Amino acid sequence: MARGLNPITEGFAGAVLAEIDWSQPWFAPWRELGEPTAHLALQQHSVAGALNTTRDGLALGDANEVKFVPQSALPEGRAYEDFIFKTAQVPTRDGLHDFFNGLCWQRFPLAKRRLNQLQAAEIETQGVRATRGPVRDALTLFDENVVLMHAPDEVWTALQARDWLRLFVDLREQWKQVHIVLFGHALLEKLVTPYKSITGHVYRVDSDVNPHDEAALDAWLVQDLQPAKLATKPYEPLPVLGVPRWWSANAERAYYEDTNVFRPKREVVSKPCGFA
Repeated sequence: MARGLNPITEGFAGAVLAEIDWSQPWFAPWRELGEPTAHLALQQHSVAGALNTTRDGLALGDANEVKFVPQSALPEGRAYEDFIFKTAQVPTRDGLHDFFNGLCWQRFPLAKRRLNQLQAAEIETQGVRATRGPVRDALTLFDENVVLMHAPDEVWTALQARDWLRLFVDLREQWKQVHIVLFGHALLEKLVTPYKSITGHVYRVDSDVNPHDEAALDAWLVQDLQPAKLATKPYEPLPVLGVPRWWSANAERAYYEDTNVFRPKREVVSKPCGFA
């Protein structure tokens, strides 16, 4: 929780921000930015207002010249992504989901801008349809649920194979060389109330990128996020509470033997020619 806070939050939908336990390992990289912003939101009764205050105190430059506005600023029937692209304003509700979205705009402004540009371009060419299409679908999945992973080849190969015991037990020591960033704001929201089956979608970071240099990682994402690549859905599933040392229960091998969560990879059976 946002410890020590006792604001008057009656009737404020964002009161749930007080439930964030910033001491959890998955929130540690977000804490420096997120905890004071949560304090402000609880004091001001406005997530958008708190995000704007925090933004004004950061040296982000032109890359993040977006303003956070109440959800009511989004005209009825207007596509959310197109509104952001055309106005540089991010409609923001008082709650965990949009709070983490705003933090991501501040921490990875170039990547968030790139995602928005690609969404707007798809809307411009395809319109707003009942189904998003492969590129918009992949963009939404990235924005909401992606885990960025910089990892040795051996770890990545085990993840692709969904060989969970090898990944998390046999290669456990190699996780000291793995760097992950929880980028998806819906994923962060779920982890406020953690449960074993929470699953992110892993997007691999090139080996030549320094994952500890977030400005470099942000810039790399701008170049790597291309429609053709995204249309292939270049993601691998990861039950995030399987990450070594993130959850006390995963110290035991039996934790990973739960096939309801750590599911084996489905075999793709090709049909013989001439058969439907």
